[in-house]
Amino acid sequence: MKPVPTIQHPAALAATCAAVITLALAGCDRGDAPGTHDDATPAVESGVAANGAEALRAADGRPDGEAVYAQYCATCHEGGVARAPHRTFLNMMAGDAILASMTDGLMQQQAEMLSREQKVAVSEFLAAEIPLEGTARYPDPPRCEGTQARFDFAQPPVQRGWAGVDPYNSRYQPADTAGITAADATRLEVDWAFALPHANRARSHPNTAGGAVYIGSQDGTVYALDEQTGCERWRFRASAEVRTAIGITPWDAGDEDARPIAFFGDIFARVYALDLLSGEKLWVTKLDDHANATSTGSPVYHDGRIYAPVSSLEVTSAADPYYPCCSFRGSVVALDATTGEQVWKGYTIPEPPTEVDRTELGTPILAPSGAPSWNAPTIDAARGQLYVGTGQNYSSPAEDHSNAIIAFDLETGEQRWHFQALAGDAWNMACYDYYGGDPNPNCPEEDGPDLDFGANTVLAADGEILLGGQKSGDVWALDPDTGELLWNRKLGRGGIQGGIHFGMALAGDRLFVPMSDFDDGLDHEEPPRPGLFALDVRSGEVLWERIYEDRCDGRDYCDPGISAAIWAIEGGVVTGAMDGWLRIHDADTGEVLWEYDAARDFDTVSGARVHGGSFGGPGPVVVNGALYVNSGYGIYYHMPGNVFLRFVPRDGD
Repeated sequence: MKPVPTIQHPAALAATCAAVITLALAGCDRGDAPGTHDDATPAVESGVAANGAEALRAADGRPDGEAVYAQYCATCHEGGVARAPHRTFLNMMAGDAILASMTDGLMQQQAEMLSREQKVAVSEFLAAEIPLEGTARYPDPPRCEGTQARFDFAQPPVQRGWAGVDPYNSRYQPADTAGITAADATRLEVDWAFALPHANRARSHPNTAGGAVYIGSQDGTVYALDEQTGCERWRFRASAEVRTAIGITPWDAGDEDARPIAFFGDIFARVYALDLLSGEKLWVTKLDDHANATSTGSPVYHDGRIYAPVSSLEVTSAADPYYPCCSFRGSVVALDATTGEQVWKGYTIPEPPTEVDRTELGTPILAPSGAPSWNAPTIDAARGQLYVGTGQNYSSPAEDHSNAIIAFDLETGEQRWHFQALAGDAWNMACYDYYGGDPNPNCPEEDGPDLDFGANTVLAADGEILLGGQKSGDVWALDPDTGELLWNRKLGRGGIQGGIHFGMALAGDRLFVPMSDFDDGLDHEEPPRPGLFALDVRSGEVLWERIYEDRCDGRDYCDPGISAAIWAIEGGVVTGAMDGWLRIHDADTGEVLWEYDAARDFDTVSGARVHGGSFGGPGPVVVNGALYVNSGYGIYYHMPGNVFLRFVPRDGD
């Protein structure tokens, strides 16, 4: 799903910029020292900007953040400056990070005309969160001491970032490393809960190693928490939201000379590497200089390199009819894991965009563009290649690398083959009606339907079949040597939020497919089929299906389907749905063995009381005898929440 922000479009874009917040937000580095807790909220200073803009005040006398933004920021952040990130990116940042960039960060000079009071108001408006002076309601979690703080070299990672225990993106954990099977499902209960401050969603995939679990957050903080108690070993603050998995490089069990790293991406398309023992930053690399580039698909590690996909939100910039649409094209970047230096960059669309036409307003149309990669790469070491899925084109004419699966050479980044599942799909936010019925000329001629490969690909059948799940509700099976189609199965209605949204799971020759079929308000010829399906990977035969009933019962932003990626264990499949229900299904029949409603209040290890919501993005993970999951997906019309949960089987029957 592409974001649907409220945008104020200027009649024309000014040639100069007096923005308060620009690309420097992406460039500022707010990595706190490991173990520090700089959450103190500064007092709000009184006064107005040097220009005496008294009129920019709300009814209560405080500055009107929206008005201040419109006067000082919108010219640049609604598309007026090519390298300035769109307001959509700013909406995804934490308010204190925005404020810090203006007070003592790289945007200090540009914001000097604003009072402290106005800076706070703009930060609160953009972040759409609780007032900054009220954030003290999140006390620090307990610090780990003694054995809880000690890194355990006997526990190397059993996960590979997003994928599970293998590089094939199977999202399956066998019994010896999961520590939980379907037989334990009915005994699961909450062991501890962890509050994620300054957040209404939780989209980072957890990972475990060294006796700790690692998780990123909306405000850019990455936490290392003791697995058993949830106490904090260290924290690190990135520049912006971390929605990728926290990947970890492997080591030999018991090797106390090992120096593993944690790596992840933030929404400004930066990849970070941290010392796993201390949380100290080792390096950070920007994947793409495009102002709207972002990192959503989780980077993966293989043989000394980190492979990171690049996507973007330029579809939002295109909603401005004066924005030249579009100049971004997706890519995969290979980085040296030790230094962060780029080894190669492979674009999803081989040729760069050029001006192909102009709109009726005279705005340049650039093409080909788009084909972002939203998903974690699948590594095929035997063939020396990796696979990613792509999204739609952003501008006309549509070309044949959109809505596709692409194989890249692991060594060089060259494309070996690509398979397009849906041709003729070009779409951007200009296709939404912002103008009371007047068409926006930036909408491509094709006008959608925006049916990406948002979910990861899966290598199955001993590496002989490559599987892709599409937002159309289709599963595609390809020959990984050539990209030729083996079979196709349509399971759901599909739509802009799926269909198959974030990820399938594989156990042996059985593929488990989550279905969102979100009620997107559009007209569809088919009824929705939200729920879970099991397929035979060799034939595509449907083995069973479980269509979820609507149990929302009046809850706002509630929907019964599965958007989040799922997880397989011995005898079971773990799912988290958009209605807040966490379930374990029997792998052979689809029967629900256990379920838990997470849309409730939780008392956390810090003492803060928080609330769960929809499951979105990474979904559940089972490892080392525990089930971990984020609860809260307050974006794109889903239930907000900000809690990270650990479940374990209770003792006894």
